[in-house]
Amino acid sequence: MSETINPAGWPRPSGYANGIVAEGRLLAISGQIGWNERNEPAGDEFLAQASQALRNVMSVLRAAGGEAEHLVRLTWYITDAGEYRANLAALGASYREIVGAHYPAMSLVQVAALLETGAKVEIEATAVLPQTAPPARAGSRG
Repeated sequence: MSETINPAGWPRPSGYANGIVAEGRLLAISGQIGWNERNEPAGDEFLAQASQALRNVMSVLRAAGGEAEHLVRLTWYITDAGEYRANLAALGASYREIVGAHYPAMSLVQVAALLETGAKVEIEATAVLPQTAPPARAGSRG
């Protein structure tokens, strides 16, 4: 359903795709922060918040009848690039546990702050679902 694009002569990116071509129904997933289904923070640490935000993205995706391979873009908003870099190995392991080995096009942006007090990361996503999707499943953060 989707095809990864990498210009000739460019090195293969690690942990993301330079481009994705997909056909189907567009799902825009709003920015997800590291809160659980009860709107409680997953913790004060960057890794805990990022992992919960990824779980939230996947919950919305699955509620629409999608799976990780339908993700075509992730945009990460973080408040501290140093904290992101310090957690990179653990974050990669958490990503693979939650999302798997699918790496869509991604952007990472450092921002001065996020709207929710104490939030360190927010992840928004775009997915392209098959034209005929299975019935949506009820989902929750978690």
